[in-house]
Amino acid sequence: MKHLSHLFILFIYLFFSLLFSGCSQKREVVVKPKATKYTSTARHKATMRSYKVRGKRYHPTYVEVGQVMRGISSWYGPNFHGKHTSNGEVYNMHARTAAHKTWPMDTMVRVNNLQNGKSTIVRINDRGPFVRGRIIDCSYTAGKEIGLDKMGIAKVTIEVLGFAGKIESSSRISSKKKTETPIRRVLSNFGIQVGAFRQRRGAEITKRRYMGRYARYTPEIKRFNVDGQHLYRVWLMGFGSQEEANDFKKIHNLPGAFIITN
Repeated sequence: MKHLSHLFILFIYLFFSLLFSGCSQKREVVVKPKATKYTSTARHKATMRSYKVRGKRYHPTYVEVGQVMRGISSWYGPNFHGKHTSNGEVYNMHARTAAHKTWPMDTMVRVNNLQNGKSTIVRINDRGPFVRGRIIDCSYTAGKEIGLDKMGIAKVTIEVLGFAGKIESSSRISSKKKTETPIRRVLSNFGIQVGAFRQRRGAEITKRRYMGRYARYTPEIKRFNVDGQHLYRVWLMGFGSQEEANDFKKIHNLPGAFIITN
């Protein structure tokens, strides 16, 4: 009986250890992307795997309606017209599409040119641009609509409007902004994911572990819906660049963490 009680205690210990900390070492979430009229299920899975270009590794991530990113936009046209994009389509520079390094294929995005006030709506069907500081590469037609054909590049904000090639209603986008997109006062949009949990309690424990430890970096909990279930991710935000985040990860020995942009 004494031996059995020891085994029972060991089982309880392992169960709670896995529940609250085991998920923090996972770098990717297994999901089942659905096929659209543009992208097959196989292509969805392939484009959501981490990949490396020019020595840098990128980690595609799922996003939510209303999510916003700020950076530089460029455009691409004739040299790629007629070639295949990352989701398997033939690139048409006259369609309103775009390339993004990490957001899912067929995500609908509004691109706002902060320098002239013009905007356009695009569907992501490719990966890129792989130039530092640039967050989206618009097709020729989309780029022309916001003045990129003359400017070349411009400061923009990009906002998620919907998925699978469909745009959500304006009321839903507005409600998402109010309830799930807090105003940030950080130095940049770079961060490090230090944990991912099915239970919020595990995320709260990890957040408290990092709270107040660093003057410039702030832990945040982000809730995502993955295959109908909640996933709580803990992000340490406030890094000035991808290089700064990489250095932090190496110095603090966080092999299971990875860099995100938000």
